Amino acid sequence: MFNNKAITLNEVVEARKQKIQGDDAWNILSAAEEIVVGKGKKFQVFKPGQDNREDILKACLGRTGNLRAPALKIGDRMVVGFNDEMYAQYVG
Repeated sequence: MFNNKAITLNEVVEARKQKIQGDDAWNILSAAEEIVVGKGKKFQVFKPGQDNREDILKACLGRTGNLRAPALKIGDRMVVGFNDEMYAQYVG
């Protein structure tokens, strides 16, 4: 998908091998100006400086407590999870 759109990936982490949980996930997420989270047919937009940490983590972490995949950092934005409409709007 990314090759088709001429998007270069700077870092790829295998989520099954490197778990990102709790405070580690929050450190990544809170560094963004905006977090867009896709789940099923919906997506939500959060602002770490304004929205509740627990609400953001609840949306971004899976059942096992790991950061949901895929998780993309695009500029000052984090895009977590997958939703067709969200990717069309925020990824390109």
